[in-house]
Amino acid sequence: MNTSLPEPSAEAQAASHELSACIAACIRTAGGWLPFADYMDLALHQPGLGYYAGGAYKFGKAGDFVTAPELTPLFGQALARQVAQVLGAVSPGLTVVLEVGAGSGRLAADLLLALDGLGVLPMRYEILELSGELRARQKQAIAAAVPHLADRVVWLDELPERFSGCVIANELLDALPTHAVAWRADGLMERGVTETQNGFGWAAERPAQGALAAAMAALPVEAPFESEVGLAARAWVAEWGRRLDRGALLLLDYGLPRHELYHPLRSHGTLRCHYQQRLHEDPFWWPGLSDITTHVDFTAVAEAGFDAGLDVLGYTNQATFLINCGIGELLAARQEAGGEQALRASGAVQMLLAPREMGEMFKAIALGKGIDTPLLGFARGDRSHTL
Repeated sequence: MNTSLPEPSAEAQAASHELSACIAACIRTAGGWLPFADYMDLALHQPGLGYYAGGAYKFGKAGDFVTAPELTPLFGQALARQVAQVLGAVSPGLTVVLEVGAGSGRLAADLLLALDGLGVLPMRYEILELSGELRARQKQAIAAAVPHLADRVVWLDELPERFSGCVIANELLDALPTHAVAWRADGLMERGVTETQNGFGWAAERPAQGALAAAMAALPVEAPFESEVGLAARAWVAEWGRRLDRGALLLLDYGLPRHELYHPLRSHGTLRCHYQQRLHEDPFWWPGLSDITTHVDFTAVAEAGFDAGLDVLGYTNQATFLINCGIGELLAARQEAGGEQALRASGAVQMLLAPREMGEMFKAIALGKGIDTPLLGFARGDRSHTL
């Protein structure tokens, strides 16, 4: 038990116990050994009980972590300029934005307001959100922030069969289930989860099979080495290759290109957990109460998109992307007004851009079809050649 973390409330512990019973049942059904990817999926997404499907507040200063939209509306305003360019290149008269995993709803509200100000308000702003609890919060947040635009927002239960427009996913890929893996002297191994006296723990490793083994064999890794392989993220991107007719995916997340992610200095992987603004490394601590995350392999994202027929339209770090999208000018305009809000905006933008904060570790990648115009966010500092 991790004694360095705050003790969860009795209500939270009860919810975790209920989820743990569900996970234990799955482990027993699987013969006592569950792939870590399956455990992560249950811990994060089990309906009504998983981290993203339960009732705990995750976002902002009162939550477990702070995402870019929670820091300042300037993030959404800068991103809106890139969204506007994509919408103009697709079909000026029939514009649709789809945000996948909209979190608190703050980014959706900021984007709608900014796009309205730019004169490119989409006909529909679609949100794909599987969590009923988060969907309710998004509706409330959007209705409060932009009541005159709320009727343009539509919630989806699944990806559309065909789509043209702009897809946005901010910090989505890192929350998709990943396989925990190990390169050992005796071969490629997958790490699994089993029951223990105190709940759950790592089980004996098993030889990797099928697509996982193939993906591991293609990586530039020498044993001994432990890390993660995100097959779900690859599959999610590849699915858009089939569904996207024209438009672009704008994906922002923390991660690295393959040669950096699987560097010998990261031989213990990137698996991390977040609970009440604290970082820890125990994914089995009170299941369902901590976010579980791993760094995104952006080379794999680009390859999955390219293999599925998508063009890689740009790749760079978050700082460069936001600067290209004019966040500096937006901040300057805010500072002209002066006051406390200007000071807060300056601090927030510093966090978004600083290399030791979010500016370097967070990346932006754009994948698309039928977009011939170079994208604004990658006009300078494009790193596609490093993937």
